[in-house]
Amino acid sequence: MVLGLLSRESGETLIDQIVRSVAARIDDRLLRGGARMPSIRAFAAAHGVSAFTVVAGYDKLVASGYLESRRGAGFFVREPAAMELNLAQRRPGGRRRTGEAEREHPGVKPIDVVWLVRNMFRQMPHGQMPGTGVLPPDWMDGVAIGNALRAVSRQNANLLIGYGVPQGFLPLRQQLQLKLAELEIAAAPEQIVTTAGVTQALDLVAREFTRPGDTIFVDDPAWFLMFGSFAALGAKVVGIPRLADGPDIAQLAELAALHKPKLYIINSVLHNPSSTSLSAAKAFQVLRLAEEHDFIIVEDDIYCDLHPGVAVQPATRLAALDQLQRVIYLGGFSKTMAANLRVGFIATSPERAERLADRKMLTMLTTSDIGERVVYKVLSEGSFRKHIDRVRARLDGIRAKTIRQMERVGLKVDVVAPAGMFVWADAGCDTNVLTEKAMAHNMLLAPGSLFSPKQLPSTRMRLNVAAMQEPAVWRFLERELGRS
Repeated sequence: MVLGLLSRESGETLIDQIVRSVAARIDDRLLRGGARMPSIRAFAAAHGVSAFTVVAGYDKLVASGYLESRRGAGFFVREPAAMELNLAQRRPGGRRRTGEAEREHPGVKPIDVVWLVRNMFRQMPHGQMPGTGVLPPDWMDGVAIGNALRAVSRQNANLLIGYGVPQGFLPLRQQLQLKLAELEIAAAPEQIVTTAGVTQALDLVAREFTRPGDTIFVDDPAWFLMFGSFAALGAKVVGIPRLADGPDIAQLAELAALHKPKLYIINSVLHNPSSTSLSAAKAFQVLRLAEEHDFIIVEDDIYCDLHPGVAVQPATRLAALDQLQRVIYLGGFSKTMAANLRVGFIATSPERAERLADRKMLTMLTTSDIGERVVYKVLSEGSFRKHIDRVRARLDGIRAKTIRQMERVGLKVDVVAPAGMFVWADAGCDTNVLTEKAMAHNMLLAPGSLFSPKQLPSTRMRLNVAAMQEPAVWRFLERELGRS
């Protein structure tokens, strides 16, 4: 058994890396109950670590209920029944976590949206996560965030202990008004509602403007997390084929006439997972169909800051054309500033903004005033622009080289977007299977099946060019795709 690369520079101890990696393989049924673990000497030799490190790791796994030690025979994976009992005894009320019942059945856990998100939150080295949706931590401006946090902490303490206001921290909304004006979107502060990221923004909009049984259109492919969220609200989720310049207009017209959707969620700029952008011609056609069939367009522009601007590359935002009449615009800073701050926003008409602020208040009262103050501080002091320029320059510096390397190992990239961090590549094989193999080597891929509401097997997968700088990733792809 080889876990993949153990990093001495990751900030995580070698012992903890071993524990996390072995536990993950047991959780995902890649190591079955009763399986004998490699001997301490063999494990140490295979991973270039000391026997002491392996012993400490194995002992931690025994203590957490994943392994058992048999005198004179070695270490073994606990049988599922024993593991379930052990874990249940250590949880309040003896209840199992959601999804643990799946371990009672044979076979590997299915690769689904929950699987991908759960594994994205595992603390594996970023260089072994080419399927991740974020930039490497060392690309972020942690110094600016730290300075802003310290500045906020020095403010009047009474300002930091209350709820804030449901619509959001006013100075931040005023700053966002300026930001949107640069995109030619006119939005007064009362037209802006802050949220806990774009994820919450989408949830609020769907809850406010749809009812069980309504239809919501999404791009296909598109950001996977919203599929299950909308379905849980009782909505019917229908995919609109996404082309290089935007949706398939003929399909959009046909399906709109058939389903009469309430909402259409779209990435106009730097679409996830392809990094392509909407053309002006398609934008006008989408707005025309929205008017004809009376649906609201929800424009998710979370990757806004990774685009260099219309002076450098064409980019058409529906909200700029429509001026927030039929378009609800969403933005945030999790991809470019700090995911942990969870600060996003909605810009829309005054009437809809009031409704959404009330919905937010009924859902969670307010969002974190402290996080919003930090984001305001970073935006208002001007360093964010320079940070974004550096991030775009780094992406531009590696994108073409990374795509050439993808093609050398057997991946096909038929549309090369000039900006953004994602590539929508064709592996020529079932990427669910490829993803299972990658996880066995402690690497995370994002298979194409997850990016469609139909969830059917796909040869496509999303790759993050910023997370493909680890040689072990390329060696794995070369071996599995048959290219050298």
